[in-house]
Amino acid sequence: MNIKIYLDKISSSTYWKYIEKLHYFSTTWTGAIIIVLFLISFVAQSFIIPSGSMIGTLLIGDMLLVKKYVYGTPTPHIPWIEAPMIPGVGLKLFDGNRPKRGDIVVFRKPGEETIHFVKRCVAIPGDLIMQRDKDLYLRPVEGNEYIQANFNNLDIVDMNGTLWVKNPYEREHKGIHHDETVQMNAVQPHQIFNFAPKRIADNEYFMMGDNRDHSNDSRFWGSVPYENIEGTPWLIYFSFDDNQSVRWNRMFKNISEIEEDLRK
Repeated sequence: MNIKIYLDKISSSTYWKYIEKLHYFSTTWTGAIIIVLFLISFVAQSFIIPSGSMIGTLLIGDMLLVKKYVYGTPTPHIPWIEAPMIPGVGLKLFDGNRPKRGDIVVFRKPGEETIHFVKRCVAIPGDLIMQRDKDLYLRPVEGNEYIQANFNNLDIVDMNGTLWVKNPYEREHKGIHHDETVQMNAVQPHQIFNFAPKRIADNEYFMMGDNRDHSNDSRFWGSVPYENIEGTPWLIYFSFDDNQSVRWNRMFKNISEIEEDLRK
């Protein structure tokens, strides 16, 4: 077939007309707004780290792109005013994958759903978790054999025949740390140092900041329901420090690269 005739057929086809209409629509203000809202609702949304709870891994002033589709589809909200675009359907449109132990997760704070937090998931449904003298202890729901097979390079503690993993994330995730200047006294919240064993409820996740002694997290207000989970950090597209200087060495790095740099 002659190339010119073939191209003429394509240009006159219904599909090509739809593409032209879509292109024209995207150049209008209405089209541009709809496309942007779709992208930030279902694909990726900008998020700036406002506090120091993840210092060590994520810094105040890091600007992230958050992948919104990793843990299912959250109900879209209008940016800045946080009003749901689809009232009456809850915080999750469609279920998807669940967070894994060790994932960094962006979620809406339980009870204050207009506030976004970013923390590390340290326990999943069915797990037992406790803290003693700032040391975190995890007993995965899978039990002793699973612990021996998957955590044998870590500190495993036997408590009356029940195995626990002590500080299960600190070897892999070097940004996790404690502040030695924070000591137990009447002023400091006791949850920073100790909390009794608790089992994570179905469909909930226990979140903690990597800056363990300076983090408002699940130790204080409980585990996070799955429907509150929005996504996971993808990459840092911009970063600036307290002096408004650009941190060029952090730009366009994903979280895996940041953590790999810390391991080095």
